[in-house]
Amino acid sequence: MKRLPVIVAFCATAVFGLTACSDSSSPSEEATKAASALCTDLSELKGDTAKLRALNPSSATKDQVKDAHQAVQDDWNSVKENAGQLREAERSAVQSAAEDLKKSYEALPGDTTGQDALAKLQPQISKLDEATTAAATGLKC
Repeated sequence: MKRLPVIVAFCATAVFGLTACSDSSSPSEEATKAASALCTDLSELKGDTAKLRALNPSSATKDQVKDAHQAVQDDWNSVKENAGQLREAERSAVQSAAEDLKKSYEALPGDTTGQDALAKLQPQISKLDEATTAAATGLKC
């Protein structure tokens, strides 16, 4: 249970650190935000499930069980919502990176050498590689 606050703090720090550098959010940053939100939701779901499990059967009231159950259900709804947002953000990040690479390639002059083309396309290639890796890696809360 001691790891839970550390994980939540790490996820939050990652999001704030990545978003502090820019005023507008890129698709990659949106995926990072969604992953952080999902990590937080999973932590809350785990914590509220533990509270429900910890209720003493001999002394818990029906209202206590109801409230604890409702907290778990609310957490689960947040998990479902943020999981969908994460998938959408990851898809958007890959799509954006692929489109940027295509546009950059199409903008190359006809007499561009292979060496110059690769040099000019390197940032877009890296962005696409990072987006696909992030989408494939999954959550590491």
